[in-house]
Amino acid sequence: MSKLLILFASFLFLGGCAEQSLEFGTADEARSMLTRAVAAVRADQDAAINAFNRGEEGFIDRDLYPFCIRASDGVIVAQGGPLTDVYLGRNMRELTDAVGKAYGEEMFQAAQKPEGEISEVSYMFPRPIENSDPVDKISFIQRVGDLACGVGYYL
Repeated sequence: MSKLLILFASFLFLGGCAEQSLEFGTADEARSMLTRAVAAVRADQDAAINAFNRGEEGFIDRDLYPFCIRASDGVIVAQGGPLTDVYLGRNMRELTDAVGKAYGEEMFQAAQKPEGEISEVSYMFPRPIENSDPVDKISFIQRVGDLACGVGYYL
């Protein structure tokens, strides 16, 4: 009987984990979207940036979306998700999170690394689909040509 109870409890726990992973993007899904975003930028930079900003071609998936900055000056040229109009054209280097961490400068520094190298930047940011208080987020950043693109996931 106790083995059956343990099995049932495990099923409920794993079912809850599966449900959460369907509701929010995971680290692996963020990396996968970054890989697709980088490939899109390499194929046609202007078309990729337009797709990111409009959330087309699968570039918005729940709380996952790509963003890109110019590596030379940190200006945001692509920002998927509901905050596109808020961030486009802003200097990434000036952005701080809810606790004052200068995550934008960290992202800019990641943009200075060699092409293909992936950096991780952690910070606090609201989930776009919840319009909530800021929560822990990690973004993967990769240089591609004269841009650096990223995709973040929430913890």
